[in-house]
Amino acid sequence: MFAYIIRRLLLALVVLFGVSVLVFSMLHLVPGDPVTVMLSEHASQQDAEALRRELGLDQPLHVQYVRYMSRVLQGDLGRSIRLRRPVTTLILDRFPNTLVLAVSSLVLAALFGLTLGTLAAVYRETPVDYLTMVGALLGVSIPSFWLGLMLILFFGLRLGWLPIAGNREGLKSLVLPSVTLAAVSTAIVARLSRSSLLEVMGEDYIRTARAKGLPERAVILRHALKNSIIPVITVLGLQFGTLLGGAIIVESVFVWPGVGRLAIEAIIARDFPLVQGITLFVAVGFVLVNLVVDILYAYVDPRIRYG
Repeated sequence: MFAYIIRRLLLALVVLFGVSVLVFSMLHLVPGDPVTVMLSEHASQQDAEALRRELGLDQPLHVQYVRYMSRVLQGDLGRSIRLRRPVTTLILDRFPNTLVLAVSSLVLAALFGLTLGTLAAVYRETPVDYLTMVGALLGVSIPSFWLGLMLILFFGLRLGWLPIAGNREGLKSLVLPSVTLAAVSTAIVARLSRSSLLEVMGEDYIRTARAKGLPERAVILRHALKNSIIPVITVLGLQFGTLLGGAIIVESVFVWPGVGRLAIEAIIARDFPLVQGITLFVAVGFVLVNLVVDILYAYVDPRIRYG
């Protein structure tokens, strides 16, 4: 297990290095002069030169990268041009809101996805199975921004049950955005848990458990579901990383004050240091989540470490 964890850590470091290179290159891939893009057309030459020195763009490329990474390793992601505040502070101020939204969406996806997938597998080729799979297909296919707008229109404006924007009303404000964000993940978990459970239910030890006279509920919950959940753990971990980085559209629709909305504001304002910082922060979070899932996967199924 120790050797397995070391290999995963080394692979994660390689991925993080590649991510840092890509994020650093963002500023240099902009067509034209990035300083001119960030500043207004009325900015003076002195302002442009000052910003160039602040960003280190007057240095050779390799010097810029070394300087950039030395700051990043110290937790310094630069300074926002628009807000004139450290990027790290801005991200950490908004990240708890995104984390709450992502965790609540993951919990909904795990509960409803596993429940629907299990029901579909147990009642295979029945109306329950067909309805569940049609619902899962719709969940994967419907764009999150459209679903969010429909939920706002029905539950927020027509019925008036739930707030439609912001997080000023506590848990009530969390319902619509978390349901919207969880829709795709719920559908993916439901489809995977159904197929995994059907595969396990054909194994010899399941037939042996039934031959011993165990109740069907015990066979499903104690034997089949326990062994079929291993692939679901991986998908849930990947979905959590996706939820952290993919909440941009949902946060924009519901005016949720998270990192995703901050990224949209930074892109509109052409605040490249802030865009770079958010991209690097989300990418590192995604890599770390995958690393934790890999290690957890090996604990759940000891055979994985030999792969």
